[in-house]
Amino acid sequence: MPEEKHIAPQEPDKEFDRRAFFVKLGLGSLSIAAAGTVAFAYQFLSPNVLYEPSPIVNAGKPENYAVDSVTLDVNSGIYLIHAQEGFFALSAICTHLGCMTAWKPELGIIACPCHGSKFKRDGEKIEGPAPRPLPWLQTSVSDEGDLMVDRSITIRPMQFVRV
Repeated sequence: MPEEKHIAPQEPDKEFDRRAFFVKLGLGSLSIAAAGTVAFAYQFLSPNVLYEPSPIVNAGKPENYAVDSVTLDVNSGIYLIHAQEGFFALSAICTHLGCMTAWKPELGIIACPCHGSKFKRDGEKIEGPAPRPLPWLQTSVSDEGDLMVDRSITIRPMQFVRV
């Protein structure tokens, strides 16, 4: 009898099976695709909300403002002006391209540093490319006696709040 070579049968658990490899690769790919789909679906279904601060600004007590003063609140983009007739508020945003304007007390004007528009203290346009005067904003007095400016409501000029 010729010598027979005995090949020991390999255990199926430790065998590197090509079919099992491709099954695992396919299931892994499907798992990654499913996770990506879930992530994009969550992003699509979640609300896309822009949270903005309240348009109503508490400007403080009227006695904090001297007569004939112009006060710029940079955070809210308003001028609070205490004239002889009373209080009023102007938007500090230039009507040309939306730049923040600056009060020039030595000249008595509001000037836009971007393109040179100039406005009187009451918001009326003097010169420059701005198409409109600075808008007047609704100003009122709260129950506690604070000046309140609503940046979302524009009013006609020359409406003063008397305190």
